[in-house]
Amino acid sequence: MSNNIKLLREAQPEVLLDATQWEKLSGDPHTVNLNAYKSEDGTKLMGTWMCTPGKWAVNYDKWEYCDFREGYCILTPEGGEPIHLKAGDIFVIEVGFKGTWEVVETVRKYFVFA
Repeated sequence: MSNNIKLLREAQPEVLLDATQWEKLSGDPHTVNLNAYKSEDGTKLMGTWMCTPGKWAVNYDKWEYCDFREGYCILTPEGGEPIHLKAGDIFVIEVGFKGTWEVVETVRKYFVFA
């Protein structure tokens, strides 16, 4: 197999509890990260993220791809209108997004940071 392809079929995810660096604004949200892949230089990360209800202040310095599998949340850009996201939604958050991330119903999503 080429060194340019990373097959993750047998991957054992790195489990991180409450590893989110964002500032909690309300509620008592708790997170579980199942990091299935991290590039050698640390700039790319993919896995599964789960979070219980609560609200965070966020400021993105990386691009993120999200595939929501469960739950409901509201992303509100600073000075903008709320964006309601639910299971089945696929979206991208661009570098520079600032605002809040509110988990209304426990969320499970697949993510890729780059």
